[in-house]
Amino acid sequence: MDTESRERRGTGGGNRRAGHGAHRTRLTRRGRIAVWSGGILVVGLIAVAGAATWAYQDLNGNIHSADVDSKVGGGRPVNTSPGSKNILVVGSDSRAGGNAKYGSDLTTMQSDTLMVLHLAADRKWATVVSLPRDSWVAIPACDRGDGSRSEPHHFKINEAFAIGGTDGEIAGAAACTIKTVEQNTGLRIDHFMSVDFQGFKGMVNALDGIEVCPAAAIHDTKAHLDLEAGCQTVKDEKALGYVRTRYSVGEGSDLGRIGRQQEFMEALAAKAQTKLTSPNALYGFLDSATRSLTTDKALAGIKPLSGLASEIKGIPGDRLTFLTVPNYVRELDVPTDKANVVWQYPQAAELFTALAKDKEVDKERLAADSKEPVYAHTVRVQVLNGTGTPGRAAKAADALRTAGFTVTGIGNAPERVKRTTVTHTPGLRAPAEVLASRLPGGTAREDAQAAPGVVTLTVGPDFDAVR
Repeated sequence: MDTESRERRGTGGGNRRAGHGAHRTRLTRRGRIAVWSGGILVVGLIAVAGAATWAYQDLNGNIHSADVDSKVGGGRPVNTSPGSKNILVVGSDSRAGGNAKYGSDLTTMQSDTLMVLHLAADRKWATVVSLPRDSWVAIPACDRGDGSRSEPHHFKINEAFAIGGTDGEIAGAAACTIKTVEQNTGLRIDHFMSVDFQGFKGMVNALDGIEVCPAAAIHDTKAHLDLEAGCQTVKDEKALGYVRTRYSVGEGSDLGRIGRQQEFMEALAAKAQTKLTSPNALYGFLDSATRSLTTDKALAGIKPLSGLASEIKGIPGDRLTFLTVPNYVRELDVPTDKANVVWQYPQAAELFTALAKDKEVDKERLAADSKEPVYAHTVRVQVLNGTGTPGRAAKAADALRTAGFTVTGIGNAPERVKRTTVTHTPGLRAPAEVLASRLPGGTAREDAQAAPGVVTLTVGPDFDAVR
């Protein structure tokens, strides 16, 4: 089984390399985290080059701000680690303006790349977690920006950006994406950054292109890309197509594309650090970068971004960790779904819980724990209504089936409960933990008197949804 296949089968959240996109240019882990932080690379280069005051003012004015906090609303996770920061970074796939020709069948804003950067409170370590755009997650109700409101449902995680950005405004798109990420990870998002297609292309062109070395020819009509095998320099539409190509490379997974994007951006950052020695070249690069950058109000400016860059710069290189949330193809739970991935539990929950508590993640241990996933469809669940309100067990059972679990039956609990519980007999700890980790705040408890052969979910008044 090749690398991409193993990752799709849930063998861990490591930052695996895609075999079709190796590059000669490499970057240190410190440089890699800088570029994944969006505008942080930009302000770092300004500081190194000593840009003139007029350039500083000009570039500072390029950065767009979005009033995200006022749109996210209440009911957000509590920040359990004051001093730490979680920054949501989005590669925006907007179809507006110069981006209109990409994906002519799409008329809404899209998030092409999605990741969370966690900075520890002591600034001694940091973790970047990539969230595949095909992740099948719970999408909360969001304001569309056109006066209407969406209904809660499950779909690809990148749909949140499109729902909130129905009116074309990035503030709403960011707000719905933040709500979705917070609901599914339990992390409080402190800041937001977005970079769109055209700014990316301008940065590459300012560097006279980036060398890529595909092992096989790539012909992708959707990404507007035709590349022969072998090393070559790409710029303009080819550079954009290369980082967007998906279906014509390997197995066509979004996970493979994440690897190619990471390698390309590493090469871009490395070349920027060595090539941008003249004021004109530097300004052209930074002008494109800052014009494409949108942040929340607190980060909207060279000064706050520069402060953030300084914090990251002090983190030791061996304490920067890059992960993809553990996952496997949803087809293993729902045979008809051949287009999405689901996060692997309890490993995904453990990852996000660690970050929420500001605990450093052991990447090797996470990968080892993820080698033998317990698929949701193998978890047989008995659902009991412990609320006294008719219909609660049936509703919960529907949510479990949507998530891929096998529901064996529903009924009423012998007595009412104050909280939702997951119980199991000896020998069913693993499947019980998978179910419990899909319930916000859920825990599994062994009970010798529980029904044999199944995991029992007793629904309490606090039951809301399944992740």
